[in-house]
Amino acid sequence: MRQRIPCTVDVADTVESLHAHVDLRGVEVGPGDAVLVHDAPTRVARGERIVCERTATLTRAGGLRAWWTRLTSRFELALLYEVGFSEKPDTRNPR
Repeated sequence: MRQRIPCTVDVADTVESLHAHVDLRGVEVGPGDAVLVHDAPTRVARGERIVCERTATLTRAGGLRAWWTRLTSRFELALLYEVGFSEKPDTRNPR
């Protein structure tokens, strides 16, 4: 199911913040859902912030896709934790 909804886009590249946020005005996005923001700003000059009103298309995931996304997201999140802190070989003083 697809629905078009109004949204607020907030993009900034300032000393205080580097971000891009979309507020769907209270509409909940579930696992597997897709959001496409139409005519969203793609660039902002350094030191500037753009806040604008746009339209987004929300495509709801079916039951199977939502279930699959919930199941696989646990494994994908675990991939973020696979960071190694091994000792770097010392090329200046080989053993």
